[in-house]
Amino acid sequence: MTVFLLLLSTSAFAAEPLPLPSFTFGVEQGQNPQDVAVTLQIILFITILSLAPAILVLMTSFTRILIVFSFLRTAMGTQQMPPNQVLIGLTLFLTFFIMTPVFNQVYEEGLAPYFNEEITFNEMYERVRKPIREFMLYNTRREDVRVFLDISGTERPKTVDDIPDSVLLPSFVVSELQTAFQMGFMLYLPFLIIDFVVASVLLSMGMMMLPPIMISVPFKILLFVLVDGWGLIVTSLVKSFL
Repeated sequence: MTVFLLLLSTSAFAAEPLPLPSFTFGVEQGQNPQDVAVTLQIILFITILSLAPAILVLMTSFTRILIVFSFLRTAMGTQQMPPNQVLIGLTLFLTFFIMTPVFNQVYEEGLAPYFNEEITFNEMYERVRKPIREFMLYNTRREDVRVFLDISGTERPKTVDDIPDSVLLPSFVVSELQTAFQMGFMLYLPFLIIDFVVASVLLSMGMMMLPPIMISVPFKILLFVLVDGWGLIVTSLVKSFL
């Protein structure tokens, strides 16, 4: 009897058609110009979200930190240790730590008043743009700015506020790459000395067939741990932006 009732209920459910959702997209006539402005702002906001990864990588401290960590791993010869996920995660946390004052200023002076309908969208954009530009200007070399000014054919600005964003952004990225490679070179030196010493000792002992990296990597790790390498590198990276 129980089996019969189960089959009957199953057939009853199967007889009913499943409701399928339908989506409709269209363009309707706006009642006033404000409706069009709000729609354009939503489209702009979605566009900014799609560009958020590039903004996070190129307009913050992310690039310098990740390149230095990559140099460190290569210099130590530890292959994939730490893994890429760990390095990227640590880089993200350090980026948020360094950029917290800038993000707080962006929110308190630009986003919060705009959400409270105290300022217009243009005023919000200018207030959000200001602290980010100050951060990039502080970490951008003058030589890089001059190079991109000459390339673009732009006249020399009288003040830093007159530097266009189209010049400041690539200048900041190139400056970050230059600084990161300089720090990477300094990281390479002590590990390179260990490689030279190990290779010379093995050569003098006649062990030419033994790869020096098999002997040097444990000494590199030991040296890095003894001098508190992670603490020194993280502290140097954070202070380089202050």
